[in-house]
Amino acid sequence: MTLLEDVSLQEFNTLSIPARAAYFAEVVSAADIERILANPALATLPRLVLGGGSNIVLRGDFPGVVLHIALRGIEVEENGTQRLLKVAAGENWDALVRHCLAQGWYGIENLISIPGSAGAAPIQNIGAYGVELADVLVAVSGWDLNTQQWRRLSAEQCQLGYRTSVFKAAMQDRFIITEIELRLSTEAQPNVSYAALNEVLSDSESVTPESVAEAVAAVRASRLPDYRTEPNAGSFFKNPIVSAGRASVLKQQFPQLVTWPMADGRVKLAAAWLVEQCGWKGRRQGEVGIHPRQAIVLVNYGRAKGAEVLALAEAIQHSVAETFGVSLEIEPRLY
Repeated sequence: MTLLEDVSLQEFNTLSIPARAAYFAEVVSAADIERILANPALATLPRLVLGGGSNIVLRGDFPGVVLHIALRGIEVEENGTQRLLKVAAGENWDALVRHCLAQGWYGIENLISIPGSAGAAPIQNIGAYGVELADVLVAVSGWDLNTQQWRRLSAEQCQLGYRTSVFKAAMQDRFIITEIELRLSTEAQPNVSYAALNEVLSDSESVTPESVAEAVAAVRASRLPDYRTEPNAGSFFKNPIVSAGRASVLKQQFPQLVTWPMADGRVKLAAAWLVEQCGWKGRRQGEVGIHPRQAIVLVNYGRAKGAEVLALAEAIQHSVAETFGVSLEIEPRLY
């Protein structure tokens, strides 16, 4: 491990925001974490644990130490048709999905083409097209900054919910994930419950995990910009969740309102629809804009800094609140 000073973070965040870190350490082994945290020169500085950088917005230069998680490795344990995978936190998530498909290990094919690292997946319980990480997660392992020890947390202890987990609540900034455990299967059980996916595959004679993955990748590519050519952090706003009564009132006012009922009786609203109805889709403000195909994806079209990105986000939040009386929550973490 090498500790570097004054390092550019532009290539380490998918919004391509030009910011710098006072200190930067590439974590290639679990022991690196203990060494960094034991360094007295860094003890009082802020810390940023960085994976693929696909879910962060840098407000400006980071005055502390960035721990870039670059741990690699996949271990597999066979138990009948089940495959228990232990995946190092630095593994690329999309590459992991494709690797599993090639091996005939199924369960995460709907989560293909999601940018970021494996270690970040439990933090916001990544989900897409009818599947969430919660469906296959067994446990996570890592370093507890409060107890100063290595711990293994079960999926239940991770408290996974819609785009959230204990790592965004009680254990936020307290736990450094170094490994995740997934339970997959060699038995194909394609999930096409998501309406848009079902439409794409409705004419197929046989649906396989491979065809599901191919369809998901195609749908995502048609709807979402590639951060490598159009820097973005994916969905910038969460879908708001309201009570059934509130949703009913909104539906009366706005008959075209897009909603999804939830198991707990509440209703999820489509953030993209709300933003689009306020006229933001495709608009630009300086070097930042809303993508013309997806109303909740903010794109950095130049060298916009974090303040410019957040100024546009705040303008959108204000507009939606004024029009619908609904609060939009920013999904990426702000640093």
